[in-house]
Formats: sequence, structure tokens, C-alpha cells
Amino acid sequence: MTYRETIQYLYSAMPAFHQVGGAAYKPGPDNILALLGELDNPHTRVRTIHIAGTNGKGSTSHLMAAALQAAGYKTGLYTSPHLVDFRERIRINGRMISETEVTAWVAQHRGYLGQLQPSFFEMSFGMAMDYFAREEVDIAVIETGLGGRLDATNVISPLLSVITNIGMDHTEFLGNTLPQIAREKAGIIKPGTPCVIGESHPATMNVFLKRAQECDAPIYFADQHEYLRRTRMRYAPECELHGLYQEHNLQTAFVALRALTAHHQELKVPHQAIAEGFAHVCTMTGLRGRWETLQERPLTICDTGHNSHGISYVSRQLKELGNPHIWIVFGMVNDKDTDVVMRLLPQGEKYHYIFTTPNTHRARTAEEMLQLWGKEGIAIDKPEDAIQYALAHATPEDAVFIGGSNYLVGDAISRFTH
Repeated sequence: MTYRETIQYLYSAMPAFHQVGGAAYKPGPDNILALLGELDNPHTRVRTIHIAGTNGKGSTSHLMAAALQAAGYKTGLYTSPHLVDFRERIRINGRMISETEVTAWVAQHRGYLGQLQPSFFEMSFGMAMDYFAREEVDIAVIETGLGGRLDATNVISPLLSVITNIGMDHTEFLGNTLPQIAREKAGIIKPGTPCVIGESHPATMNVFLKRAQECDAPIYFADQHEYLRRTRMRYAPECELHGLYQEHNLQTAFVALRALTAHHQELKVPHQAIAEGFAHVCTMTGLRGRWETLQERPLTICDTGHNSHGISYVSRQLKELGNPHIWIVFGMVNDKDTDVVMRLLPQGEKYHYIFTTPNTHRARTAEEMLQLWGKEGIAIDKPEDAIQYALAHATPEDAVFIGGSNYLVGDAISRFTH
């Protein structure tokens, strides 16, 4: 099979959460342990850092990977979902796994995959760990899927666990309250393994403290930690990530790296490496879609924020843009808190809304979004047409924003890249 045929086969043979939603969710370790066993248990041969959280775990993973790269370590990075190409999920020192590697791996293991029938996420995680072990990475940063305790990635024994924050997302799987969701995420905290919590919150703090105590695990709350006071938060004079929310991710990654080296003194990640990694994180790791400028005139920005927690920061940044008019191309999938998100979006004469239907079976239609909005706006079903409409109507001094869904951001990046 060609690479394209291989990816099509994987999508058809294995349910992918980013395409079909809850039908793809396979909680528990049985499937992934069977697959890893077939691969000679590569997860036991790779040193790892494990990162969970409602928002920011992707950015935090990339920030930590960039700093480790800058310190001279051969660094694996496993994240999801991808925006344009499946290979974005699996990188070593910022370089995506090759098409040839993916095709050969699937060809070699296709028989067993057909027998086991893992989820798309389980398959991709198994591929990543096998690749990292064979390439003999020094360390790998592993991002969870949507949960923690029952996540396929939770079979690893990391050097450090990181939980960025807790918000209301994937409530159908993780619980309907912040403490319930926190308990699921806290499942990545392992016995004797240091853990860093990015943001302290009255509703979740005791959940993490209790789990850490049960595991005899040293725990740090990044937003309260002395490392930040001692350095006056000057851990990165510049950073390629420009979203307002990135300040939280920067401090989480910074404290996590300090905790890592404090508890594993054989690892050296000097301050200069952290500063260099943070300053060049997108260049070094290939991170895309975080308040990313796609073009200058009109200023065109995309962002992957897709739930109320993430959109609250996007909305603040949109309000701070000084452009005379802002054209907002917006679409969402049907398992998000759409009503809450709609109330967070900026309103006023300068904001012009174009609702669209992201390219996934899980999408809310453009017409549904417009009806939920209940105010002035238009609905254009195809994302490429919606983006083109915004660009055609914006003056060079205006701004265009594209977001609400990873799929929509992926389409935007593809349009401006090719």
C-alpha cells in the first residue's frame, strides 16, 4: 500500500475518536497491553514524561520536548489529534515519523491489528512506542488522549506526571463535575513518581493531594511554586507561542522541567536550554495552530481552542485586537459545550460571524450554529468557502479568525500551506 492507502485503511479498520466520537473510546488497558506485548513491550524500554489535562497539554508537551531537545536529548513526542497529517502525532526531535516507516509498520502488523481490533488511538500509541524504542530515544513526552486513569497511554511508568488543568470537557466519559474529571486525570499519578499540577483550583486541589498522598508521590502546584518567585517568571524572554493562555503552559512546563531534574539528577536541562526551547518551540517541534498567524494582510489567525475553557482565552484575545473589523469563521463538533461557548464569543458591530460545518461526522452544521447564535451572521457549509468568504470581505486592515474546531484549523493550515 502507498502511504495514503495505508492511512485510509487505518481509518476504515479502526474507529478514530476525532472522526466518530464516543464509538471509538475503548477505556481500560487490555487492548493496548496486548498490542504492546506483541511489539515486545517497547513502553518498558523508553524513559517517559506523561502529560494530561483538559487544555494546554499539547502546548505543554511541545514546550517540554523543545527544552529537552535544546539540552541535547534525543526526544520523542507523542500527541493527538493531528491537524493535517497523521504523522504529526509521532515525532523525534521535531521530525515526523516518515511515510515509509508508517507504511512498513502497518504492513508488518496488519494481521495482528485485524485480530485485536484496537482503536485508532491505541494503534497510533503502539506505533509511537515501538518507533521510539527502536530509535533509542533518550526520553519521550507522551500526551494522554481524552482522559487519564483509563487512557491507553496510562500503561507507561513515567519519570514525571503532569496535569495542566481541569475543565468541563468530555463529560460523557469523565464525569459532570470538576472533582470527578480531576479524579480521572489524577489516575496518571504513579507511586513514588513526582507530579506537577499546572493550575490549582479549590474544586480539584484536594483530589490531587489525596491521590499524591495515596501514591507517596511528591506533588507541585506550578502556579504556586517557589521556582517562579525565585526566577521572577523570566524563564523565556521570547516564545513562539503567542496566545494569552500560553503563560499558564509556560509556567507549567517550566516547573515540570525543574521537578524532573530535581528528582532525576542524571538529567541536565539548564536554564539556557529551557529558554532556547521555549523561544523556538514551534520551529523545533512543528507545533501548529496555537494563536497562529497564517498571513499578515488581512491579519489571519487560527487557534485550536474548542471548549469553554479554551474559548474564554480566545475571546479575550479577539477583544484585544485593534483591527477595524474582525471576520470570525467558526465551527464546532456536537460533543462540546456549544451553548456556553456561544455566550463567550465577542459581540459588537466590528465582529462578523461566518458559521461553517467542520469536516467530520461529529460536526454541528453551519445552520445549527447560526440558530444557536441567534444574532446576525451567516452560514456557509463548506469550510473552504467560509474561509474564502471572510478573506474576500475583509480589508487589508481587518482581521480574520478561524477556530472552534481542530478540523477547521487543520483545513485553514492546509489552505495557507499549499
